[in-house]
Amino acid sequence: MLPETQRQAQRRLRIIAGQVEALQRQIEEDRYCMDVLDLSLSIQKALRSLDTLVLEGHLRTHVLEQMTQGESERAINELLRLYKVQGPAEGSS
Repeated sequence: MLPETQRQAQRRLRIIAGQVEALQRQIEEDRYCMDVLDLSLSIQKALRSLDTLVLEGHLRTHVLEQMTQGESERAINELLRLYKVQGPAEGSS
């Protein structure tokens, strides 16, 4: 992982960790369900943003390297595995 990507990922993880702690407090305090859901959805969006950051870094470094060094099948298999786990992007048909 490139140092800048790692720095950004760590920053996002600290924010997400704070959000998860807040969510735990909300549940312990039996807060209003919509407040809990709002925060939970925000955390999920933040995690997707982190995934995008890491994936972009992977494409720009490892996948590019694999493609140029004759390991294109490995790169394709990794991306297909990710696609199968994640599924198609929202809104695609």
